[in-house]
Amino acid sequence: MSEYLFPPPPPAALPVSGQDARFPANRIFCVGRNYAAHAAEMGAEVDREAPFYFLKSAHAVRQSGATLPYPPGTRDLHHEIELVVAIGAPAFRIAPARAMAAVWGYGTGLDMTRRDLQARAKDKRHPWDLGKNFEGAAVFSALTPARDFTPARQRIRLEVNGALRQDAPISDMVWSIPELIADLSHYYHLAPGDLIMTGTPAGVGAVAEGDRLAGEVEGLEPVELTIGPAQ
Repeated sequence: MSEYLFPPPPPAALPVSGQDARFPANRIFCVGRNYAAHAAEMGAEVDREAPFYFLKSAHAVRQSGATLPYPPGTRDLHHEIELVVAIGAPAFRIAPARAMAAVWGYGTGLDMTRRDLQARAKDKRHPWDLGKNFEGAAVFSALTPARDFTPARQRIRLEVNGALRQDAPISDMVWSIPELIADLSHYYHLAPGDLIMTGTPAGVGAVAEGDRLAGEVEGLEPVELTIGPAQ
């Protein structure tokens, strides 16, 4: 039996609505500029030829109800509310017409962003990792099995301290869920445990220490987060 030099980190896992079993989180694929209004507010245009992505690591995963210390290295932490797709079956080079068979369920997520670091990376044509991939940067609700939810025109919303910041129908997504799964499956062997954060609508903005975030996609479990003091 192999021995480790030090204890490996515990696996990231998310609760499931109405069940004791948990969903083991693997890779987190994030879709950029998938709502035209959000792309416009960021001074960008939607790429209509193909979606584009960035990734978050498992160390970024936090569950709804967590307190996230204001992260280091930034003075401009932003919220982005997203519909999350949980993959439950292998998918490789799959067609859009067959892509939904790979979906295990759905959730509500927060893509937390060090916006100043992301902007600096954009200016220098560098990767977005410092802005997007840090401890606590991916906050998830409990997941809902696909049999209990069908994406259509449900609204996705986020409030900060009770004030509405983001609100749009998920049907405003430029690239649909089957299109995203099919496209990703031409670059990766998608596997059970993978999560897809499908993009955020307009209204993103800064949060500060002490702020309380509450987001939802109609029909799914809500996601909540408190911003704690910087460490």
